[in-house]
Amino acid sequence: MGVRALTLPGPSRAIVESPHYKWWSYFTIAIGLFITVMDQSGTNIAMPSIADHFALDLPTVQWTMLTYILTTSIMFMPVGRLSDMVGRKKVYLVGFVVYGVGAAVGGAALVFPQVIAAKIIQGIGAAGIQANALAIISSSFPEHERGKAIGLYTTIIGTGLISGPIIGGLLISWLGWRAVFFANVPSGFVAILLAMVVLKGAPVARRAAMGHLKFDWGGAVLSSGALVGFLLGLSNGHRFGWSSPAVLTSFILAGILFTAFIWWQLRAADPMLDLGFFKDRVFSMGVSARFINFLGTSSIFFLIPFYMISGLGYSPGRAGLMLVPGALCMAVIGPISGRISDKIGSRLTTTTGQAILALALFTLSQLTVDSSPVHVIIGLVMSGVGLGLFNASNSAAILTSHGQERFGIIAAFLNVIRTSANVSGIALATTIVAVTMGSQGFEPNLSAVTDAGGEGVRVAFVSGLNNAFLVAGIMLLVGMVISGLHGASRRVPRPSDGHAPQSPAS
Repeated sequence: MGVRALTLPGPSRAIVESPHYKWWSYFTIAIGLFITVMDQSGTNIAMPSIADHFALDLPTVQWTMLTYILTTSIMFMPVGRLSDMVGRKKVYLVGFVVYGVGAAVGGAALVFPQVIAAKIIQGIGAAGIQANALAIISSSFPEHERGKAIGLYTTIIGTGLISGPIIGGLLISWLGWRAVFFANVPSGFVAILLAMVVLKGAPVARRAAMGHLKFDWGGAVLSSGALVGFLLGLSNGHRFGWSSPAVLTSFILAGILFTAFIWWQLRAADPMLDLGFFKDRVFSMGVSARFINFLGTSSIFFLIPFYMISGLGYSPGRAGLMLVPGALCMAVIGPISGRISDKIGSRLTTTTGQAILALALFTLSQLTVDSSPVHVIIGLVMSGVGLGLFNASNSAAILTSHGQERFGIIAAFLNVIRTSANVSGIALATTIVAVTMGSQGFEPNLSAVTDAGGEGVRVAFVSGLNNAFLVAGIMLLVGMVISGLHGASRRVPRPSDGHAPQSPAS
């Protein structure tokens, strides 16, 4: 395999042997992860400019981000499994090279299909980066500090989400939308150089180190096909109708491929996703709580900006600033939650986080067409605190339930859970809003919610938003119960293949 044969410059011996290596590793990954998160949120700001440049309507230009999400979702598990086999550093670096190529293609695009191709390339690269970022940070810290490490990981995400719209907006104002793509080329080059100098090899299973472990191509194809069918069906259900032939075909195909994937994983000698993971209560309950968490909270980040801009008439700049306090809370609370979970386990922080998120959703479910900014900010701050408490502890508990040689595939699976739940939550929230608007005699179309649409359609939209947040809040209460049932999270990781882990050449 080409990645296996790749020889990379070794890391600095002084850095690797330094007692502060974990911090060298953290700041190296922080820079790389920050670039991808910031770019993803910054691209959202660029979409109106891209639409104007290529004379596109909103549903068409939205494929810019949908393509990226679909690509990363289907690539997470294959690259996660590959990184456990050949080394995370290799896959991380190759991911950044691919990401940079995609950025250059996007910046130089002459027609819109080239932009879509660029986002596909970037999605492949981002999967290699993001699937390994969490695994590398987690394995660089000792087991008793893993919660703190993952808490710091959430801080990177929070700062990237805050910075993306600001930096992206400035780049677009000064240089145009192409600058959002081109800026990733030099910054990615810096991230690659740092990774080469700092990062060392990570533990892999002994069979992989000896070359006896084979990549599960069947599992990769089946899981990718199932995800594509599922996510495409969810993304287009509200647009074409949930009973339309195209949407039903997508779901049926996804169900068939998912069943085949499970069948294949139970029989494959070296499965991509070891289904034995789910026999572990911490893993299975943690993953279930995680899916519910992102399923419920995705409605906040999708509907609140729409509510502020179209419902309250705020400018995009003002709406963006109102999102900052919640993101800051997530960035600050994440490391605190991680340190608490390192000391007493994750049950308290995850259940408390889910409870606060449920309260935040119930608070936001009381919004009206003339609510004050304070009402919105209180709900967003509570959601930021809840996410900060839950995410770091939940991820640490799931990762620590198995040995470091499986961190790549587990971290990748956690990302798949996140993206799948986000798309599912947005589809669910959109459906609830559309059904509510239709039941009140208005066209069930979110694009109709403008000042020109009249007061009635805005009231109907907010009523639907209230219902969506109420349903999401109830789901978070269910997630809180599941979080309380997952059991102790602090445990000694065990090698999953019966052998002590070994370090491969980097």
